[in-house]
Amino acid sequence: MKKTLILTLAALLLLGTAVSAESITVKGSDTMVILAQRWAEIYMSKHPGTSIQVTGGGSGTGISALINGTTDICNASRPMKKSEKEKLKVRFNSLGVEIKTAKDGLSIYVNESNPVKEFSVDQLKQIYTGKITNWKQVGGPDAKIILYSRENNSGTYVYFKDNVLGGDDFAPSAQNMPGTAAVVNAIAKDKHGIGYGGAAYAKGIVMAKVKKDANSTAYEPTAENVKSGNYPISRFLYMYTKSRPTGEMKDFIDWILSPDGQSIVTTVGYFPVR
Repeated sequence: MKKTLILTLAALLLLGTAVSAESITVKGSDTMVILAQRWAEIYMSKHPGTSIQVTGGGSGTGISALINGTTDICNASRPMKKSEKEKLKVRFNSLGVEIKTAKDGLSIYVNESNPVKEFSVDQLKQIYTGKITNWKQVGGPDAKIILYSRENNSGTYVYFKDNVLGGDDFAPSAQNMPGTAAVVNAIAKDKHGIGYGGAAYAKGIVMAKVKKDANSTAYEPTAENVKSGNYPISRFLYMYTKSRPTGEMKDFIDWILSPDGQSIVTTVGYFPVR
């Protein structure tokens, strides 16, 4: 009888611990998933009573989850659209809260053997809309340019389309990849490939320099060049919540914006928000 009572008390204590634990769900941008996982791991190590679950799927997927009420925090590598905020308002009577958490130099990836190491924004537009199709047209070898892109639920895809292609459509030949890591892996194996994505993923490939126009200086996506605005296709990385964060979620986001949280941004390969 005594043994049964002890086991019952132990079970109740365990149940009480599980119930009292704070749980936060984070979903969205594949660009941010490595960074968000690192934030979660370190925060949970400092706050053992908190559980943070991070998943990717793309910015569009995260925003849809926020609107549907199936995630607490949405990670997005692009700003929410007006139409998305209106849907959030219909569901929760709120336009949501936008938090800038990091900066990224949206990087252009080429194979290490590719002699072409810089582009103007207009050249990138012509390449990705199919007007430039051969590397010799931009100073490279006589070889077809192989385009690697992201799926249309990706915030990186939307940002690139809006800010590099000027809203024009991608060439039909562009191969849509399920994540930034897949783009990088493809470029690393394809000496005639070109891709784009976050600076933190650039392993085993070259990040090309980019210039605003043909007469400008080309810059690499470094912290200094992103901060100064010299790198022409830099962007913020966002977190969105449906309302003003409170409790443990507020503490988590405040920590992300603190010097400790922002130091992880640099470690991962992105740039602090301030």
